[in-house]
Amino acid sequence: MGNNKIRIGITQGDINGVGYEVILKTFAEPLMFELCTPIVYGSPKVAAYHRKAFELPTNFSIVNSASEAQEGRMSIVNCSDDEVKVEFAKADAESGKAAFAALEKAIEEYKEGLIDVIVTAPINKHTIQSEDFSFPGHTEYIEQKLGDASQKALMILMKGDFRVALVTGHLPVSQIASHITKELITEKIAIFYESLKQDFGISAPRIAVLSLNPHAGDSGLLGKEEEEIIIPAIQEMVDKGIQCFGPYPADGFMGSDNYTHFDGILAMYHDQGLAPFKALAMDDGVNFTAGLPVVRTSPAHGTAYDIAGKGVAKEDSFRQAIYVAIDVYRNRCRDKYAHRNPLRKQYYEKRDDSDKLKLDNPDEA
Repeated sequence: MGNNKIRIGITQGDINGVGYEVILKTFAEPLMFELCTPIVYGSPKVAAYHRKAFELPTNFSIVNSASEAQEGRMSIVNCSDDEVKVEFAKADAESGKAAFAALEKAIEEYKEGLIDVIVTAPINKHTIQSEDFSFPGHTEYIEQKLGDASQKALMILMKGDFRVALVTGHLPVSQIASHITKELITEKIAIFYESLKQDFGISAPRIAVLSLNPHAGDSGLLGKEEEEIIIPAIQEMVDKGIQCFGPYPADGFMGSDNYTHFDGILAMYHDQGLAPFKALAMDDGVNFTAGLPVVRTSPAHGTAYDIAGKGVAKEDSFRQAIYVAIDVYRNRCRDKYAHRNPLRKQYYEKRDDSDKLKLDNPDEA
């Protein structure tokens, strides 16, 4: 295995959705293998079924582990012994079980250092639920498996320089206001800021913070969260040298081109951020999980049962998810390399007038 190609672990997701279709379409393009070595965690039989159904030319090798993957072609690691039947557009418990087995195997092999990044095809959040998986989605599961007490995940939806992050993620609307705290907002701003610097190479990121209430609360007439929670949170981060601005009323902010002036936008809840994002960038938007040691991306769309099996799914979003994973991984490597040998403190000789730098033992200075 060469050292320069990034090894991308791809989880199959829901086999009754468009996952395999967009994976196979993405890697039908030979140039993709110049960028990375794809390892799909799933089922070779299911992949072959999809390939035949859509008459796609994508070839693959069957391997026992990513350690056997070869450059220049796709490899598939078989993750379940059971025969899994493909029934397009059907929400099926067996396909949920297969999706979970693939995710589990990918995380296991990431921990072993066999893959560099993880790209997840869409899951059905209902059918994947089990005793082992009781999470609202990928983000929360991966956070529990690969994060620690000090590492919290942040979901970022992005297309190019348009990046939207969420303070609260998969929460019922009735619980949103009670979950919004000053501590949570400052935590998310801090993760967002670090990610914009480390993952995207932006030296001084500008973050816009959206309000929770219409018209940013209208000076307390439409809710007090802005005055009591959001503004103090923004002020605290500004005092720490982080450029964040707001709170902006979400409708006017997203309806004008104001959002283009910022490196990141922090929305208070799921639909506040994702509804405008998907309206503007659905076809090639990418979901990126910031704040964790692993680089994980996925397409911005879901299982798309309405078009599953028809052969019309566009692979643009999935291909962009691959590109973003590669870019972020490289940016992190560069960042690590840049900080590997911090400059030693420099002490001036004070005994003569030459202002000569002294780089020897600082204790002698």
